[in-house]
Formats: sequence, C-alpha cells, structure tokens
Amino acid sequence: MSLADYQSLSARTANPALTPDDRLLDAAAGLAEEAGEILARVRKHRFQQRELDRDALVTELGDALWCLAMVATSLDVKLDDVAARNLAKLRVRYPDGFSPAAARARADESR
Repeated sequence: MSLADYQSLSARTANPALTPDDRLLDAAAGLAEEAGEILARVRKHRFQQRELDRDALVTELGDALWCLAMVATSLDVKLDDVAARNLAKLRVRYPDGFSPAAARARADESR
C-alpha cells in the first residue's frame, strides 16, 4: 500500500463533527499520545525486563501513522510529500549514512 492510498483510506475515519482547527489539534495531540505509548512499551522492556510485545508495538505504530496522516490531511499536505522532504533532508544531513560527526554538523540546517 502506498502512503497516498493509506492517507486517503484512513481519512474516512476522521471525526466529521470537528472543525478543521479542532481536527488538527486532535490529530497532533493523538500523535504525541501514541508516541508516548510506543515509548512506554520500549521503556518497560528495557528497564523493567518486560517482554517486548512487537505485535502491540506494530499496532501502536499504526495508530501513530493514522495521527500523522490526519495532521498532514488537516494541513492539506500529502504524506508522500512529507516523506520526500524528509528523505531530501536526510540525504543532505547524512550523505554517506549516519555518523556522529554528521549528526553534530547538521548540514541541512543553516546557521
């Protein structure tokens, strides 16, 4: 499935009663909430010796993806464009792949 297909298909589940501003806030807050749920599962695995529930993480990643798609949709931005812009930034920042030096230099940011 493409990002465009996902964004289009997932948009049907957005709450139509919300105003555009409320839909944006709901999706952005949801993205933070889902990221917190992902972090909690990984933290408990790492520091509390709990089994890493990969299936639950995939479910949470899907929830985060839905929220991300709704933020993009609220801004009238295509997820494909978000992904392309991010890859372009990463190509500039890490032309030879990740390195700590490149991470510190952040060549994509003007100083």
